[in-house]
Amino acid sequence: MPTDPVLRFRRWFEQARRAGIELPEAMALATADVKGRPSVRFVLMKKIDRSGLVFFTNEGSRKGRELGVNPHAAAAFHWDRLHRQVRIEGRVERIAAAEANAYWRTRPRASQLAALASDQSAELAHRAALVGRWRALAARHRGQEVPRPPQWTGFRIVLQSFEFWTHRAHRLHDRELFVRTPRGWRRKLLQP
Repeated sequence: MPTDPVLRFRRWFEQARRAGIELPEAMALATADVKGRPSVRFVLMKKIDRSGLVFFTNEGSRKGRELGVNPHAAAAFHWDRLHRQVRIEGRVERIAAAEANAYWRTRPRASQLAALASDQSAELAHRAALVGRWRALAARHRGQEVPRPPQWTGFRIVLQSFEFWTHRAHRLHDRELFVRTPRGWRRKLLQP
């Protein structure tokens, strides 16, 4: 079993994908406002490597605003079919515009238009207004690339801890915590 938590996570993630788990990249993302009041929602992990875990969103969304004032987050993956969970925590930084642009170009056109049409997390009087904006933008950008809105970007959770949880009989679950230190990752076992 890999002692490097990034390698372990990648292995577990690939096992979840091969097991046919729908959206194994879906993660519960917890952020908190300046007063420490938490909020959580599901987003999609788009990349993980030694520099961190990357996801994308609108900076004007609730999570984007919260990350602007409290740049720390926690994420949790739950792969029930494999009886596994992974928790990740760390400080958060905005990714470079070039990296956001590169990912933007891989998104389906309809999703690009949706990101351009939506003022994410703002109040919406009625759905028809949003659909109307989406259709107007589709017509305006017909035959052209859809520009990435400047507020739509990516964030990187700089990996500070991983917890790997495996279900065991009698609720005697396995819990392994990896904490980043100046000398590398420190592993410890936790009681269930």
